[in-house]
Amino acid sequence: MTLLLSLVSMFGALVNLNGPGNYLHIGFVQISYGNLSVIIILIILFVLAVLVPFPHRKGGDPR
Repeated sequence: MTLLLSLVSMFGALVNLNGPGNYLHIGFVQISYGNLSVIIILIILFVLAVLVPFPHRKGGDPR
């Protein structure tokens, strides 16, 4: 757990959050790159959750 916390804090040190945000403008849509990356990651995780089969018992009825 300590290793995970230290890795997260090191990753946070790589991203500068003190400056103004960077935004993507597409027509009337304005979204920050940070929020866009989170949305893309969530969509990828959703697609993987739908496509990756659940583990099931070996042998017997495959229900």
